[in-house]
Amino acid sequence: MVRRRSGPSVVRAGRRVPGPRLTGLGAALFCAVAMCVLGVLDRVLFGASPTAYGALFLPVCVLTAVGVRRGDLAAAPVVAPIAFAVGLLPVAGSGDGAGGRLMGFVAALATEAGWLYGGTLVTGAIVLVRRIRLVRRRAAGKRPAA
Repeated sequence: MVRRRSGPSVVRAGRRVPGPRLTGLGAALFCAVAMCVLGVLDRVLFGASPTAYGALFLPVCVLTAVGVRRGDLAAAPVVAPIAFAVGLLPVAGSGDGAGGRLMGFVAALATEAGWLYGGTLVTGAIVLVRRIRLVRRRAAGKRPAA
């Protein structure tokens, strides 16, 4: 006779293990490093295409918003536009000297503002939904039993 263990299933055990969560600083570092790497890859692979860079910004925003821990939810929508600007440096057109480089950067920021606003909006929406769920869970846990 073979006895089966009556322990929790692997699926239920996997759900109880919390995923790694980023602090506010960790989310900022993740987002900035990811966008810098994508900016360099965009320059190498696509010849500094701001549209490709903007499209790559959206998944990084989603990952940042999903990966940040509950206590630092407000940090995600703040760090996303900063990381966009940091990673845009390799993509922005370069001119003669520091002035030309600065003008290329400002022009790239102005022309790609739609991607910047869209990614920030996505990040803010995900964070808002996570915050509402957190507040509802806390409120449900504090209700007295009737």
